[in-house]
Amino acid sequence: MSALLEVKNLKVHFPVKAGMFSRVHETVKAVDDVSFSIAPGETLGLVGESGCGKTTLGRAIVRLVEPTAGEISLDGEDILKMTGSALRARRRKFQMIFQDPYGSLNPRMTVEQIVGEALDIHRLTDSKSARQKRIFELLKDVGLDPVYAQRYPHEFSGGQRQRIGIARALAVEPKLIICDEPVSALDVSVQAQIINLLGDLQQEHGIAYLFIAHDLAVVEHISRRVMVMYLGKIVEMSEAKEIIREPQHPYTQALISAVPEVDPESKRKRIVLPGDVPSPINPPGGCPFHPRCPIAEARCRTEVPALREISKEHWAACHFAGNKIEQSNRAGFQNV
Repeated sequence: MSALLEVKNLKVHFPVKAGMFSRVHETVKAVDDVSFSIAPGETLGLVGESGCGKTTLGRAIVRLVEPTAGEISLDGEDILKMTGSALRARRRKFQMIFQDPYGSLNPRMTVEQIVGEALDIHRLTDSKSARQKRIFELLKDVGLDPVYAQRYPHEFSGGQRQRIGIARALAVEPKLIICDEPVSALDVSVQAQIINLLGDLQQEHGIAYLFIAHDLAVVEHISRRVMVMYLGKIVEMSEAKEIIREPQHPYTQALISAVPEVDPESKRKRIVLPGDVPSPINPPGGCPFHPRCPIAEARCRTEVPALREISKEHWAACHFAGNKIEQSNRAGFQNV
């Protein structure tokens, strides 16, 4: 099956200006040489610590942030080469659900205006009655009663506001939706409802998701494949079950160890990483993880590990993935 989305060598660097003449002194490498693909109807999870570049990557794909270099192809079309009306027309194919259900909706617009705005921009209905009918259908699809169409965002709970955001994204019948931590601001019980809703909508409409989160347990539940990001780079990628069962990167091992377990007799040990995440303004040379890695050697400080296939469909960016990595828990991690 051909890919719906292909991202190749994507970079998003932000200049840091200072001084009287606003000269560029440093550069924040928010996304640094990232490549991956998403198949039609697939959910690809993206996890990592806050500040690792997840949201910037998602925003770059939908052109809310302009990439510094690389390629982004959707349905075989390079959207980075599009501008103006051509880009506006292609935006029907990709939409975004934002993290903050309180800040992502215009407080001065009713639900009908919020959801109907996309219909108006892309001229998807030919009459007021057809427009209203479509809005009501979208509200029903996300579990909201159409009688709420004339209400404003402040009259809804966080979960209901996120449903409105999902209805807005669905209005143009996209093939791909970037979900930027859509449940992180919600209560746990509401999180489950939204995740189940996204799964049902995917089954019904065949939508592909890039699901961004910092909670690996949530990502594992909804995703077929998972990517792990650290300091602007993808350090591991595999099927969700495989990456949980056999993590090949020390950073992934630490993330998995932090996932709470229900079984009180579980023998999983908590891995505490030493130090802090380095600044993306001045990232370490070689492997970006080496200052916190217990199995790092001299080559890790100078040689950037390639994202290579360790086993079938399992990729990791570690010089020792597949052998020495298995001993990492005994090589200096602090277990608590």
